[in-house]
Amino acid sequence: MNVYFLGTGTSQGIPIIGSDHPVCKSVDFKDKRLRVSVWIHWDEYSFVIDCGPDFRQQMLTANCKKVDGILFTHEHADHTAGLDDIRPFNFKQGEMPIYAHQRVIHNLKRRFEYIFETVNRYPGAPSVKTFEVSNNQPFSIGNKTAIPINVMHGDLQVFGYRIDNFAYLTDVKTIDDCEIEKLKNLEVLVINALRVTPHDTHFNLQEALDFINLVQPKKAFLTHISHLFGFHQAIQDKLPKGVYLAYDNLEITI
Repeated sequence: MNVYFLGTGTSQGIPIIGSDHPVCKSVDFKDKRLRVSVWIHWDEYSFVIDCGPDFRQQMLTANCKKVDGILFTHEHADHTAGLDDIRPFNFKQGEMPIYAHQRVIHNLKRRFEYIFETVNRYPGAPSVKTFEVSNNQPFSIGNKTAIPINVMHGDLQVFGYRIDNFAYLTDVKTIDDCEIEKLKNLEVLVINALRVTPHDTHFNLQEALDFINLVQPKKAFLTHISHLFGFHQAIQDKLPKGVYLAYDNLEITI
């Protein structure tokens, strides 16, 4: 299974529009971060977790020609605003399966009403087939099983996902012990680490490292990164063995 990091930035991306922050002016390509998302593919199967406002650009850069479904973590715009750009996949493949919490599906129906319209539907509108994700109820994607991991993003429920020995969690601030049990014996864990200083709704660096130490994956990759974290290489030089700062267009094989 290949995991391609489509985006590793926080909600504004890096560089931030109009910012003179040194990280936003960095010439290192690893400091340029689109909104957070991953593309997972194996055999003939291809799935994306989240499709934010950079989705079109990400698909073109990754040369992704087929998506069998989109797994949503939650409804925030940096994770969902690219939904309209599934249209090229619709034209080639038909309806796009989307997997999300019931609350997220309802949110998408309000924000993208024209996608879900059944009467007087615009012929060029995107089309989706919805699958509700519930905690403790694994579901099939291709020939693999996705296990939802229930976490909290401040007061908002968010789903992470485990697929085989890979787990992807973003926008985590707290997680119950019963959910941590679902993350044992991982080959690779992807986890958010917004910045060094504490944040109300996201892990900071120390919280992410403590969580990695608790879960004990063979390798861990940090994502959902703010410009306030600092320069990519300076951060990587200080990380413990087996912990890596993800960057856009990084691809790993599990």
